[in-house]
Amino acid sequence: MMFGFSCLALLVVMGVALVRAFAGPSVYDRILAVNMFGTKTVLFLAVFGFFTGRPDFLDIALVYALINFIGVIAVLRFVESVTHTGTGAD
Repeated sequence: MMFGFSCLALLVVMGVALVRAFAGPSVYDRILAVNMFGTKTVLFLAVFGFFTGRPDFLDIALVYALINFIGVIAVLRFVESVTHTGTGAD
């Protein structure tokens, strides 16, 4: 019962993160919301895997965490390069 509530709460928080990702005022708010969505997805996979008795979900959660981390770093580097070269302030 408690794991079901945890999964439901994580899904609600993931929905809130998606709303923030689409409505964020700046690009950095959107990136942070997408990163939070990825983190909550990892938590959801871990809790759901424990809830259903399938430990292989933990492996999937770890791979997703690595992909999320590398993806966010790549997007931040891209945004940084675009904002520094696109302003013409040099």
